[in-house]
Amino acid sequence: MKKLSVAVAVCAVLASSYASAEVRINGFASIVGGKSLDSDQTLYGYDDDISFKNESKFALQLSADLQEKLTATAQIIARGEDDFDATFEWAYVTYEYSDELQFSAGKMRVPFYKYSDFLDVGYAYRWVRPPRSVYGIPFSTYEGLSVVYNNQLGDWDSTLQGFYGAFDGDIDVFGDSLPAELNNLGGINLSLSYDWFSARAAYIVADTSISSNDSGLIGLVEVLNTNGLTSTANDLITDEDETTFVGIGFSIDYDNFLFDAEYTQFEVKGSILAEQSQYYASAGYRIDDVIVHFTYEKNDDKHDSSRFNTLESIPLLNTTVNFALESMRAESNVYTIGARYDFHPSAAFKIDFSRFDDDITDTETDVVAVGVDLVF
Repeated sequence: MKKLSVAVAVCAVLASSYASAEVRINGFASIVGGKSLDSDQTLYGYDDDISFKNESKFALQLSADLQEKLTATAQIIARGEDDFDATFEWAYVTYEYSDELQFSAGKMRVPFYKYSDFLDVGYAYRWVRPPRSVYGIPFSTYEGLSVVYNNQLGDWDSTLQGFYGAFDGDIDVFGDSLPAELNNLGGINLSLSYDWFSARAAYIVADTSISSNDSGLIGLVEVLNTNGLTSTANDLITDEDETTFVGIGFSIDYDNFLFDAEYTQFEVKGSILAEQSQYYASAGYRIDDVIVHFTYEKNDDKHDSSRFNTLESIPLLNTTVNFALESMRAESNVYTIGARYDFHPSAAFKIDFSRFDDDITDTETDVVAVGVDLVF
């Protein structure tokens, strides 16, 4: 009940105001099918059997104008990967203090990326899915406050956002769903645009706690604590650890040429989780109602060398700690070619072929996906 409190409150506002306020209902959907082309490898949830469930979704968004510059918004989404169980993705109230300044409170999207606000709206971008190497943080919403200020800087349009809140829920960590809390989650991001060029920068911090169910890691931490090595033990658990996220990116939409690039760094300091750095660059070309595109992604997760060999006087524990840290290592490259065809004013057909090269295991996995994205 605690997790639904904000959503229920906003829906109560929407329901009680229905008779006197203008209520607008919009929606979007993605019907996506795909499969891995390798019999022994999976990628993006696909194996060598065709699935139309994994990345498909359906959503409704309700917005109510409560008059006097106050609006309420709720978004309900059903994802195929969750057996199409409907959940509240957004639920917030906004007060428009002026044309430039807005205040919001409730459950909202964390502004990590360029496409954060449209993360689930496949119609808003050219790929079947945004580049996962960058768009891979395992949670996307928070409950709290947001302030947005829109302004003109000469000929440039600018948007400055600050936010503060918390996240409490399960996240995916290397295939395991684990309870997590991010407190003091806050940050700032700035977007600038002029004609065919736009740029964005974001800085976000939090105090992160993640409960682990890894028996090997739990046992190692107990052994370290028993031997008085509490500092090393604390560096292997994630308990209110300082977390930082930095992201920059830019986009070009010039005549028929399209280009997007984003670079991000994510670190949970003093934990088992490796420091993550990743980027993508994507070029596209528009031919009437068709966009063809190519995207390259790079991911590199690793611990700083200073984290290793801290217990050389105890060889067995030193080797075990080194192994635990090295197990977080990840390095990969992804190459995607695809096309988008806007066959209807509110619908687009897409096809993507992606090759994932794992530099750690020296394996590659190919996935092909097709889909139709709708807005209504």
